[in-house]
Amino acid sequence: MEIIYFAGGCLWGVQHFIKSLPGVIATEAGRANGTTDTLEGDYDGYAECVKTVFEPEQVSVKELLGYFFEIIDPYSINRQGNDIGKKYRTGVYSTEKEHLEMAQNFISERKDASLIKVEVLPLINYVRSADEHQDRLAKYPNDYCHIPKDILNKYRK
Repeated sequence: MEIIYFAGGCLWGVQHFIKSLPGVIATEAGRANGTTDTLEGDYDGYAECVKTVFEPEQVSVKELLGYFFEIIDPYSINRQGNDIGKKYRTGVYSTEKEHLEMAQNFISERKDASLIKVEVLPLINYVRSADEHQDRLAKYPNDYCHIPKDILNKYRK
């Protein structure tokens, strides 16, 4: 198993979507790459993200990135849908150099590469979100989500 972190705006929808993907073993809603060890105020620079545990024999990082790009606006800075602010930026984070290289290659191979604003950075730190944020859309399917429902549930088993 391997772990990669995806930031794609509000973490509720991102978690709901990623959890349904083939090869994904587990997900956890959290925040990445902030400047403190706790979640205070506007989360001190953290990006809302989803910790994604996956089986690389079943799904590759490149495939996960393809899925991820289905649910984000990769050209937007600090915004996804109606969610605005630095915590809603898009990003791919990992402690594995190979994951970051794969993400950079995935982006650079796209025709629109020069327009893409998705961060690709080493994971500096990660804080798990409160229980109320874990699997929130499964518990409250009518909560706001910036991802259209037809895409959100596209791979649901």
